[in-house]
Amino acid sequence: MAYFKQLEDQLQDLLALCNKDERWLVVVNADPDSLASAMAFKRIIGRRVAEVGIAHINEVKRLDNLAMIHYLRIPAQRMIPTLVAQYDRFAILDSQPHHHPDFEDLKFSVIIDHHPLPEEPYPHAEYVDIRPKYAANCTMMTEYLYNLNIRPAKLLATALLYGIKTDTQSFERPFIDDDVKAFRYLTKYADMDLIKRITRSEIHPDWLRYFSRAFYNLRRIGPGLFSHIGKVENPDTLVILADFLMRVHGVSWDVVSGIYEDTLVVIFRGDGMRKDMGKMASKLFNDIGSAGGHKAAARAEIKLEALEGADPESFVLKKLTKGKKSVKRI
Repeated sequence: MAYFKQLEDQLQDLLALCNKDERWLVVVNADPDSLASAMAFKRIIGRRVAEVGIAHINEVKRLDNLAMIHYLRIPAQRMIPTLVAQYDRFAILDSQPHHHPDFEDLKFSVIIDHHPLPEEPYPHAEYVDIRPKYAANCTMMTEYLYNLNIRPAKLLATALLYGIKTDTQSFERPFIDDDVKAFRYLTKYADMDLIKRITRSEIHPDWLRYFSRAFYNLRRIGPGLFSHIGKVENPDTLVILADFLMRVHGVSWDVVSGIYEDTLVVIFRGDGMRKDMGKMASKLFNDIGSAGGHKAAARAEIKLEALEGADPESFVLKKLTKGKKSVKRI
């Protein structure tokens, strides 16, 4: 019995798209899972096409992401129009075209993702592989490599392992057997010292003041917590705070919001057992912005102008409580 799922037919369809005269650009919303997936995709088609580039739509500021790019030598660039114009085909990994406005103008030939399925199929994509049950996109890419008899080199294996580690939160979030198999397989080739070096680069000293602000504004909403941080220099700060608050005893979900430039960013975290954070985010904010995610982790982004002058903190709190009386400051 094969260790991983057999993907012969899928791989034939994917590799049939490769042309030696064409240049491919892999586009991601940069985080460990997407960056590692892009590395794997580059390794898979790199010798079958003229060139493969990696571009991210977001500005990478989170320290562990920067450390990952540096130590694992990921050739990622910020996506700008002049860069896009140099490529013939586009692939999107660990995301889908409707997840961000910057994706919408590109016609993707390949979509490989583990987030929930779209309501409508993508008409322009020639190859689509979306598996919502997988905890990490890196698990899918590990299966691709294995089926192609490609043993991941040390830096690629380390990236994929770290991608699985972060998206499962060291297997504290929901996962399936395939994620465990991929993690175990990659440990044979990854550099664990590099993993430690990257994970120790998560929090910048300047971000500590946001922890103080989060504690001061903390509210209890039944079994959940909510805190509004105000203006932040980096939205990843909100992610770190939301992950931290999930460690509080008796808390089954939390929401942390803040203002980044002209956007209200709302981060959702859950225990994966009760509330579905992806559905919760979509239900509360899809009518006014972009929102969605997994059962245990989700995100919403709303332009401030859409609030029509409403106070951002009060706006989010009203959405979360809907008249509930069990709200109190901690």
